[in-house]
Amino acid sequence: MPGGPTPDAQRGRATLADVAEAARVSRATVSKALNGRGDISSQTRDRVLAVAADLGYRSTTAPVPASPRRAVAVVFDVPASPYILGVLEGVLTSTTDNGLDLLTRLAPERATRTDRAVAREWIADQQQAGVIGVIGLTLAEPDGLIDAAHNAGMPLVIVDPVDTRQRRMVSVGSSNWAGARAATEHLIELGHRRIAWVGGPAGSDAARDRLYGYHAALSAAGLEADPDLVRSGPFDVTTGTVAGRALLSRTSPPTAIMAADDEIAIGVLLAARERDVRVPEQLSVTGFDDTPQAERTAPPLTSVHQHLDGMGAMAVQTILTIVDGTHLSSRRIELATSLTVRESTAAAPSGP
Repeated sequence: MPGGPTPDAQRGRATLADVAEAARVSRATVSKALNGRGDISSQTRDRVLAVAADLGYRSTTAPVPASPRRAVAVVFDVPASPYILGVLEGVLTSTTDNGLDLLTRLAPERATRTDRAVAREWIADQQQAGVIGVIGLTLAEPDGLIDAAHNAGMPLVIVDPVDTRQRRMVSVGSSNWAGARAATEHLIELGHRRIAWVGGPAGSDAARDRLYGYHAALSAAGLEADPDLVRSGPFDVTTGTVAGRALLSRTSPPTAIMAADDEIAIGVLLAARERDVRVPEQLSVTGFDDTPQAERTAPPLTSVHQHLDGMGAMAVQTILTIVDGTHLSSRRIELATSLTVRESTAAAPSGP
């Protein structure tokens, strides 16, 4: 055991100073460990508790917690999403593996979210619940919470940021640009030239990067992007349905439509079915995320695969890294994407 019992501890009841000396930490750190505070590393806490047990230390003011619990809070705006569930699976697995509790939270109302006092109170509530770090899942307008968390010394990691340019932000995501470019190149290789894009909200970093990847692939192939073939909206089925109807009603409709996520792609498929447009014979459709529903559409959806559970696990590991005092080499962490080709894409139809 580090340090071993001190002479004073051997002569009588161990003191806080004895534990600090044996564990080679300060008295303040011993106090934090014994009281279950979340602002020290798990390794330090375990070492202090082990030394305290070895010395037979007992607090004169409060019982030593047998197994202090720490928690990670996940906060989001809209929980009913296959994307959210995929990321949550990774968060849950990682918190379980690391002996952490997982708390799920709805974010403060958007009307008050940017209020500093509201943000401070929300973060303080999390600290009182034993939270050592917060994960925001595509959380809109998070800057107030990021500031409040920073000022409170609590890590806050955003997965797929929306509506923020906060320099203090630590984020986790996928290689969105590369994924969208790969999907566009797949369609170009199939002979498609009129390729439409239905993207996500303008404030989403992921949606923006995917649009850039689409443009990059077209440019590299010598194809001019047609602004009339670009639509955007929330990441939901309605966006795909509305955009799909408009695009397929054009005099010269696209032969392929790319969607910024699988839910939008499902809406495009519904619009094609309404207009008796056969997929993939007359129209190829791609999605993004490769959620479980991509395999269940009719036809099964070609989609850019991103490791949603890996993003959740990485967010937890990033919080633990910060809590342990390790310097982050980058505030932005990206996981690789790949293209899963299914039956919703095929060679471009011949003819005009």
